[in-house]
Amino acid sequence: MRVWRRCMDAAGVRGSEARADYLKVAQFMQRREPAGYAAVRLLTPAHFQPHVLAGYAFASFTDDLCDRGTVAERTRRFDAWAGQIRAALDSGTTRHPLLRAFLHTSGLRDLPRRWIESYLDGARIDLDFPGFATEADYQTYVDRLTWPFLMITTGLAQPGGGTEQFARSCRLVADAGQRTDILTDLAEDLRDGRLYLPLDALAQHGVTRADLDAGSEAPGVRALLADAAGKAHDTLHEANRLFDELSEEYWPLMRFVLDLHHQRLETVVAMGGAVTRRPARDNPVACLRLLARARRPRAGRGHAPEYRPAGSTAGSAVLSTGEGTGDERAAA
Repeated sequence: MRVWRRCMDAAGVRGSEARADYLKVAQFMQRREPAGYAAVRLLTPAHFQPHVLAGYAFASFTDDLCDRGTVAERTRRFDAWAGQIRAALDSGTTRHPLLRAFLHTSGLRDLPRRWIESYLDGARIDLDFPGFATEADYQTYVDRLTWPFLMITTGLAQPGGGTEQFARSCRLVADAGQRTDILTDLAEDLRDGRLYLPLDALAQHGVTRADLDAGSEAPGVRALLADAAGKAHDTLHEANRLFDELSEEYWPLMRFVLDLHHQRLETVVAMGGAVTRRPARDNPVACLRLLARARRPRAGRGHAPEYRPAGSTAGSAVLSTGEGTGDERAAA
């Protein structure tokens, strides 16, 4: 793991204020997403780490504003924050350190403003989430929120947002990741009164919202969950084409991300109806194995190997880390 100041050097982060901002980015992400922070620090090139973490810090901070309080409170906070973002984009300056770092990254990586605007517009959906009547409604959600989120984070790997083909490949990752999160967080969302599974998918399997709220183990519930997991698996396999569009220095992180989601989906299917009663959580030991697998060098170019289920020769996993200490030694 590279020392953080050397990563900032490699990323072109100059000046005491900018470097202090990126240190705050690292500390924020280490506290909020320790596993994701560790994966970035261990699996991505030094020059990319400050930028991708700045993207995630910006998006995560924005997401947090949409998740807490009443609808009126969330809307008021989000409107104020969105106004601050747009003012910063127009002026090129802001007093908020996380936003200032993201602005700096956006300039250095030539991120098209349209992805930031799309993300802000899409984030409004979660202020008072209405649910999805159909699969088409879900796909619109991915287009408006999940895809832009990915483009302002992992999508920073390609300066200028990359080619149209790169962006479409990123959408596959966004779609698969969203489908996975819907399943792993199903129990928590149901407790909060939200359902992200499309209603037409429930109807196809003869399942009602009441069945899910009751934690039913009915065959239709298990079939619904298995079908949803199967769609996510298929989309993850399609997303393997991203390896053809990224240089090899980005492959370890992509291997980790794709295999991590495959593994989470296996957990969901194994839990069956229980996933409506408790969230599917990662196994820390399996995380470490998956992290080690992602770091192993691969010969040649082309697609990474297809995911192998747990128990295969390669093994699978996800990672966990300790809490941050709030200083540069922790960030390093």
